[in-house]
Amino acid sequence: MKIGIFGTGIVGQTLAGKLAALGHDVVIGTRDPQATLARTEKDAMGFPAFREWHASHAGVKLVPFAEAAKHAELAVNVLNGGNAVEALRAHEGALAGKVLVDVTNPLDFSKGFPPSLLVGNTDSLGEQIQRALPRSKVVKTLNTVNAFLMVDPKSLAGGEHTMFLAGNDADAKATVAGLLREGFGWTDLVDLGDLSNARATEAYVTLWARLYGALGVPQFNVRVVR
Repeated sequence: MKIGIFGTGIVGQTLAGKLAALGHDVVIGTRDPQATLARTEKDAMGFPAFREWHASHAGVKLVPFAEAAKHAELAVNVLNGGNAVEALRAHEGALAGKVLVDVTNPLDFSKGFPPSLLVGNTDSLGEQIQRALPRSKVVKTLNTVNAFLMVDPKSLAGGEHTMFLAGNDADAKATVAGLLREGFGWTDLVDLGDLSNARATEAYVTLWARLYGALGVPQFNVRVVR
C-alpha cells in the first residue's frame, strides 16, 4: 500500500519505519524537506534530529506535503495538533476519497506540563479535520499510547491491552483495523462508533500525561475488561 505520513517527529518516524518494514511504500511529508534535513538539534522530548533517523531509513522518502498527499492511498496525520487542520486542508483535493488515520492529539503546552486541550467537550481535532476534508474518511486511533507501543503492542503485557477506533465510515475503520491487527499486532480493538468519540480518546490523553508523570515511564496502556 502507498502510505503518506504527515509529520516528521518521533511518532511519524516510528510509524514510517514499521510500515516500511512491513513492505508498504511509505513517504513522509513535511513543509520544507531541506529545512527539516538541515536541523541538527534534538526535539522537545530529547529525541535526535530527523536527519539521524532518515540516514538509516533511506527507503522512506522525505517529500513536501503536496507530494505526500498525492502519493498516499492511505494518509496518516501526526502533525502538531495546533497546525494539523490548516496543513491538511491545503491538500483536501489530493486527499479526497482516501482514508486518513488521525493519530494527533490537540495538546496545549503553553502553560507547561501536564498539557491541556486546544479543543474538547463538544468538538475534537478529529472532527475538525473531517470537516476540513469532507471527502476524506477520517479514523481516529493510536492516540492513546506512546509511539513505540503503537507499532509493537506485544512489548507490553504480551499485547493484552486495548486500542480504540472512531470514525464515520465503516469500511475505512475496517481497513485501519486490519492494519492494526495484521501489521502492528493489536488484538483487542474497540470500535467506539462515529468520529464524535474522538472527543473521549483525545480527552483521555490528559489522564495519560498525568499517569506518565506519576509512573515516570511512557510504556503503559489500559485494558478494557469485559
